[in-house]
Amino acid sequence: MKRALPLFDKVIIAIGTNSSKRYMYDIERRLEMIRFVFRNEPKVEAAIYNGMTVDYCREIGADFLLRGLRTSADFEFERSIAHINSILLPGLDTVFLLSIQEYSAINSTIVRDILLNGGDASPFVPEGLNLK
Repeated sequence: MKRALPLFDKVIIAIGTNSSKRYMYDIERRLEMIRFVFRNEPKVEAAIYNGMTVDYCREIGADFLLRGLRTSADFEFERSIAHINSILLPGLDTVFLLSIQEYSAINSTIVRDILLNGGDASPFVPEGLNLK
């Protein structure tokens, strides 16, 4: 996210609901964590939305959808979604940023498993974030 800030006037971190995912924290707690991490960054906002991401982009007047890529598999998946989104909302462009290599192996499933098994996940999350 920090690498995206010079590219945009404002960045909204939008948390959507995904019924097929298992979350460790409820949506309000995740919103609170994002706001904590970016509390000193005036260009970042955080919000919750329901429904399709493309509809939320239309609602807020977004021209760009920013997505992070860790692997080539992420790219293939995200590319398909980007093509569909551009059909559903012409003018919405998806911008891909590659993760820094040292972070490419980190994902929510790994961090969740570390936490659920009593491990220390602090090397894999932003400094000062309370995961209790």
